[in-house]
Amino acid sequence: MRAGDAKAVLAIFQAGIDSGNASFEPAAPQWEAFDAAKLSDHRFVAVDDTDTVLGWVAVSPVSARAVYAGVVEHSVYVDPATQGLGVGRALLRALIASTESAGIWTIQSGVFPENTASLNLHTTCGFRVVGIRERIGRHAAQGNRWRDVVFIERRSPHL
Repeated sequence: MRAGDAKAVLAIFQAGIDSGNASFEPAAPQWEAFDAAKLSDHRFVAVDDTDTVLGWVAVSPVSARAVYAGVVEHSVYVDPATQGLGVGRALLRALIASTESAGIWTIQSGVFPENTASLNLHTTCGFRVVGIRERIGRHAAQGNRWRDVVFIERRSPHL
């Protein structure tokens, strides 16, 4: 993922936000904020043969504490027009390879329980459900409705 991908990455992020089941965020951030929050060595885009961005994956550190240096939180988003074609799986596999080669032992995230496609994708890529975080946040885009989040993680079997 490069700065040249910014417009497409943020448009795909916004499409996910607009779906109502991808993020608590009210809108995609500006590229500078997005770029600063993500680890540069572990973010990827999937493109087609015309270099059109089909989806993206990126991670952020969960803590600045040294004990958690091998734990990251990830996001994966796929253009709605290409969902179900294996883009998300390819992105997660690239992320897993990248993070494991860097010594990262845990990839975690939260997924709305209604987002069954994402939960199924993560299960096929070796993630497990740790638990349900009930009423963890209010979703402003849905009238400040309380939402649950399924907390998932993938622990590297090699580290």
